[in-house]
Amino acid sequence: MESLSFPKGRILCTEDDPDSRELMIYLLSDAGYDVDCTDNPFEAIERARNECFDLFLVDNWMPGITGEDLTLEIRKFNRSTPILFYSAAAYDADRQRAFNAGAQGYLVKPEGITAVLSEVARLIAEAKIAFPVAIDAP
Repeated sequence: MESLSFPKGRILCTEDDPDSRELMIYLLSDAGYDVDCTDNPFEAIERARNECFDLFLVDNWMPGITGEDLTLEIRKFNRSTPILFYSAAAYDADRQRAFNAGAQGYLVKPEGITAVLSEVARLIAEAKIAFPVAIDAP
């Protein structure tokens, strides 16, 4: 009998570097997540507003707006979906601004994939406990 496999969660990754974007798609998909990526933070806002995701994975330095600005925009209409920064912005001030904007996690590149997968799993699990029924569903 063939077993059905369901994704562990749906992730929207916003990353302007094509190599980093492809790597995230590959690694997260291989770990069982359904991953959508965009290189455009404005597209990410639109998709976050109109689609359901279990986690937003955000780079901090992107053309147009910062990850902090992207987080602030998402938090205007979605307070429950966790946001994880994965960025080369390594200063404590960068991390603090991300948390102040509404992020739940912050990892500095090139943090290993084990740490990324662990943090993704933790944040999705915590959100499912805190918000058993998505209150921000479009």
